[in-house]
Amino acid sequence: MQLEIRPDPAEVGRARRWARSRLAGSGITADEPLAETLILLVSELVTNAVVHTGRPAVLRLRLPGPVAENGASATVRVEVADTSARAPVPRCADDDATGGRGLALVDCLADRWGWSPEDAGKSIWCELDRCAQARGSAAMAYGGGLSACEDLAFEAV
Repeated sequence: MQLEIRPDPAEVGRARRWARSRLAGSGITADEPLAETLILLVSELVTNAVVHTGRPAVLRLRLPGPVAENGASATVRVEVADTSARAPVPRCADDDATGGRGLALVDCLADRWGWSPEDAGKSIWCELDRCAQARGSAAMAYGGGLSACEDLAFEAV
């Protein structure tokens, strides 16, 4: 499933609402830490596309079916494709900077993330394993779990 994103900061809120409705439809309840983390990841990736490229983008979600009884891991994938061929470039954000930490946050919250060329642009993606060991909520991870990533900041362009 996918959502077309216009190069407008207001699209970030629309992307979050769209993703919440898709999560609910897939059986991932709003009170699951996974849902909170996924919405934060959607917000960060869409914000990067809107702010750093100024071009339309496409948000894609790949959601698993119900969790298997045997506890097999089900992977959720968030992907944002844009028409900028420029690779994400690491940068250091000052302590008082108001931005520049989006992909560092993605790196800390996602089980995996990366990017790849796609048509005339690129796709930045991240994955979460639904059945991975219990993770803290996104708010806790952001507030207390980023110590290993404090000095990292990336700019997706």
